[in-house]
Amino acid sequence: MSDRPIPLGATILAALFVTALVTSQLTAAKVLAFGIPFSLPIVDSSLVLPGAALAYAVTFFASDCFTELYGKRSARRLVNVAFAMNFVMLALVYSTIAAPAAGSSIDPEMFATVLGASTNIVLGSLVAYLVSQNWDVYVFHAIRERTGKEKLWLRNVASTASSQAIDTVLFVGIAFYLLPQYAGIGPDLPNSVVLSLAVGQYLLKLLIAVVDTPFVYLATRLVRRRESMLAG
Repeated sequence: MSDRPIPLGATILAALFVTALVTSQLTAAKVLAFGIPFSLPIVDSSLVLPGAALAYAVTFFASDCFTELYGKRSARRLVNVAFAMNFVMLALVYSTIAAPAAGSSIDPEMFATVLGASTNIVLGSLVAYLVSQNWDVYVFHAIRERTGKEKLWLRNVASTASSQAIDTVLFVGIAFYLLPQYAGIGPDLPNSVVLSLAVGQYLLKLLIAVVDTPFVYLATRLVRRRESMLAG
């Protein structure tokens, strides 16, 4: 059997993508609040958002780099395999929660509270992930077909901004509005709070999409340079 090593860039980006994705699942239940030095409609002077927003934004950076370097088909495979890894993570977490605790263990109820994401969070994040990440790969590749290798900044910002909007609406809408209102699953929050969660989350994600553009250029350039040196 011939030894065909997987490119290091692909390994690093795939590992970063899955790590950020799993981290976002584990941190989604915490609600964050960031003060801003000015007032905005709906959110006023504070951005309130689910804790998953920070880690989840990294997944779009990794997937955009991966799509640029290895193409649409490989990126789709990464997104859908990582989706399956969500269930592996959930199975491992919940089996650990269900297992008997030793006397020297931390409080099992506290452990379950911290790591056992509520049903509304899990369902909302899974649906939002599957739709938004596949949309991100589609838009990124569609723009690349029209612009070629030029305007990486355009496909990075446009794909991430649109997919993050889809992700935000689906995640917040399902986890904090539809399931609590119509299925009695999760906290029943006032509509104003749900709206502020969506707006705060999207504003932060949009800022990250703009800020990470130079790093997308840097990452793709470094990977191409290394792989061309190895190939030459």
